[in-house]
Amino acid sequence: MLDLASYTPKGDKKNSDYFEEYLPKVYDRRKSAGLDQIVGDTAALVVQVEHGDGVDYLAELAAMGPYRLVAARLGETHKIYVLQSRPEFPRMIVLEPLTASYEDATTRWNLLYPLARKKPNARYIGEVYKAESTKAVREALEPHNVRFAYPGDTVSPFYALPHLTFTFMSDFTYNRVGYVDVDLDDLDELGLGEPISLTADEQGKLDRADALQAEHGIKDLVLGVDHAATRILAGDRENALLEYLTMVPYYFWGAYNINEMNSSTNVTRHPDIDDDKKSPARVFTANNTPSIVNSFENLPMPTEDFVRNFGRRMHHIAMAVIDGHVAEEKNVDYVVRQLSEMGTPFLAHVVGECKDDPNLKQIFSKSSPYSLLITEYVERCHGYEGFFTRDNVAALTAAAGADERYEHGHVFD
Repeated sequence: MLDLASYTPKGDKKNSDYFEEYLPKVYDRRKSAGLDQIVGDTAALVVQVEHGDGVDYLAELAAMGPYRLVAARLGETHKIYVLQSRPEFPRMIVLEPLTASYEDATTRWNLLYPLARKKPNARYIGEVYKAESTKAVREALEPHNVRFAYPGDTVSPFYALPHLTFTFMSDFTYNRVGYVDVDLDDLDELGLGEPISLTADEQGKLDRADALQAEHGIKDLVLGVDHAATRILAGDRENALLEYLTMVPYYFWGAYNINEMNSSTNVTRHPDIDDDKKSPARVFTANNTPSIVNSFENLPMPTEDFVRNFGRRMHHIAMAVIDGHVAEEKNVDYVVRQLSEMGTPFLAHVVGECKDDPNLKQIFSKSSPYSLLITEYVERCHGYEGFFTRDNVAALTAAAGADERYEHGHVFD
């Protein structure tokens, strides 16, 4: 078991004295509140899409990765789709509003940003963590100024069910954190709504996506979620990390400067699992200087531009590709080539090398037209245990930044 008191975070990003003072305090308070004993690893990732986009998004996921629909429910405000990859990995829950006029806090935040307005309900919502008791979690965290949704607080009752509870949207990330105290696969006990079935046409879309993936030979090569990365403003980096580490049993693994992109990558991980895909790492990326100061230096700032154009939000979800070869081709190169033939657009090319030494190969897809999320594919070669390489991250950040630009002088009203 990792000793948080003696662990030295990795990386070259210098944190403030404020952060260095409060990080151990957060760990100690979490321990004294019993949170590490009552909250476990990740149960699910939650994504919301627009009304009418649900099945198309499920088909996209089926073509691009390991997630398959296992159940659908009809709630008061949403169709709720539950997807599974491997049984030991987190589920994915996709929310689709029942009407085109649906509006909640997510909608209102998205409408504030020029490149999020086109899909005002599309957003990564947050993670759900396994818990012994949602009541106990609230009792542990509310004295720490963590706010939870209670029945009547939100438009959708999904966020305040008896066995599934969510925090309010974070002021720093606009994500929520959820907790579930029953088996997430027991949808009746969870109370997600009445079972519903897809139409023949809808099921046909999913079947064709699954068959296409199998036909191209990539069905068993993409395993599960390796990590998920949120982009935030420069001044919110340390607060976002401390907030997240207050609410979940993760630790601050480390932070690295990506000088070429004027940003830093800040990683939190679960200390007690043998595979990150069981409880994916959570990454927070931020500019090193805010745009108003950077205007003096005119350094690249794709991270802060993304936040100004899309809002604080999840930027990408990374899927792990099994290490190995298809013929003489590395698996990730083969997966990307096959997905490209299937019509998936990518940003730039695969970066990184996998020769004789442990390393990473990675690539970003273009953002989904349904969720606005980028999918990353990452192959950890020869048992690579690190999280990333600076060169890879710099290249990926640059490629995404070129695709996420908002013209009109970055001014919006």
